[in-house]
Amino acid sequence: MKKIVNYTLLAFLFAVALSCSKGLEDINVNKVSPTSLDPALLLNNAIINTSFPTKTVMYDMGVVQQMVSPNGGVLAGANYNQDNRDVTNAPIWATYYQNVIKYTHDAIVKTKDAGRSNLYNMARIWQAYTFMILTDEYGAIPYSEGGAGLTNQVFFPKYESQEEIYPKIIQELTEASAALNATGAAEASDVLYSGNIAQWKKFGYSLLLRAGMRLSKVDPTKAQATVQAAFSGGVILQNADNAMMRHDANYTSPIGNMLNGTEAANFYLVKAFVDTLKNNNDPRLSSIAIRYKGAGSGPEQTPANGTTAAADQIGMPMGYDNGTIDAKATADGLKKFYEYSQLDRRRMAKNTAPIFFVTAAQTQLLLAEARYRGWITTGDAAQYYAAGIRAHMDQLATYDAGSAVAAADKETYVANHLLQAGRELEQINTQYWIASFLNGPEAFANFRRSGYPALAPNPYGQPNNPDMKKESFIRRLTYPTSELSVNTANVNAAIAKQGDDRLDTRVWWDK
Repeated sequence: MKKIVNYTLLAFLFAVALSCSKGLEDINVNKVSPTSLDPALLLNNAIINTSFPTKTVMYDMGVVQQMVSPNGGVLAGANYNQDNRDVTNAPIWATYYQNVIKYTHDAIVKTKDAGRSNLYNMARIWQAYTFMILTDEYGAIPYSEGGAGLTNQVFFPKYESQEEIYPKIIQELTEASAALNATGAAEASDVLYSGNIAQWKKFGYSLLLRAGMRLSKVDPTKAQATVQAAFSGGVILQNADNAMMRHDANYTSPIGNMLNGTEAANFYLVKAFVDTLKNNNDPRLSSIAIRYKGAGSGPEQTPANGTTAAADQIGMPMGYDNGTIDAKATADGLKKFYEYSQLDRRRMAKNTAPIFFVTAAQTQLLLAEARYRGWITTGDAAQYYAAGIRAHMDQLATYDAGSAVAAADKETYVANHLLQAGRELEQINTQYWIASFLNGPEAFANFRRSGYPALAPNPYGQPNNPDMKKESFIRRLTYPTSELSVNTANVNAAIAKQGDDRLDTRVWWDK
């Protein structure tokens, strides 16, 4: 009897325990923590984070002599012809692999067989664009295995040479652009074009045009075929189709933040850039520049003493540091270096200003060169050239109403700067340099490809600079410390094939 009572009590207690624990597994589940993301959000995150990081000001824009800082340390970069790798400013490598390629790769994987063909091909196009920037900046990079850390557990990706990568980029852009279908599922949440497939197609084919032109020195036959395919597909010809990141109070411009924050008084327009605009009576100078007359310090750079008049602008020369620049400023008739012209941070460099990735101005100018070379047979090189100039002048109003170029000034400039026989490549690519202002990676890439504008080399540290033993201009960026220390075997294999990991080693298409 006693055993029966004990067993009954044990069964009762067990039943009570079960009833008490029932539902605990549901209580311990976070109902608001997502276990997956809509791949459209992954693509959006990638697009937002493609806005050019501040390192592009220090290197890309400095190499092509558009903006420069005389100060050393983290800002030195191109003005000192110096390799400062990571320092405190993340290189474009870290920004893009961590915050762009990772997301485009995951979006591609999630949409490939999910019935969202348009989103799948939009992600392919954006990933190809980002890889093009990375390989143009560094040369050999992780491509096929880039971004596969989560999906394939590839933590030490192998590198591929630029010569191997470019055909793959061209194939991706060709296939993805053609596969976009306006009758397919809409992806209206995308931050680039709100799901407008016609505009995405133009963007994809404009990138294909850009990729084709990159090959002009190393493979003219492939370049021509690629350019023809892009032109036949339909490229961006109007500013309404420009690919840009629209910044606002929530998603601000990295470059705008820097130039309105700690480095507001540290970056200046370069003499070569200012003089090119000033000597040609280019109305864009007044849209871009401001000079603070009489400023002897950063706090003295106030709107009250600022002038945007073209005649007042004076660009900072290259090759000076913070120990020598003030003597040069005195020789130029200035109080301090703070009086040199700057990009106007209250107009084009405000932190809500857009960043342009691919524009009608750039595309029209590439078509001008393609037509001059005979790679396309439609239209006239002079017409494409003039259209590119007009498009860029009209584009400036998108930054700020105060940067708009008057229609009469635009037409006067175009009429006085017609395309001249024997100077076509120089003129077209000098205009491309101007039209790519604030798009450092593209300005840097096209300068290396075309050789224009014909800039004087930055003399700083030459000829005994250990970072530049063979060249008078920086030709690529060096791999970040994270790769050298963590992915050592793969990056060393790439260096052995490509050449020394220095600023003066040329990438494949820059031969």
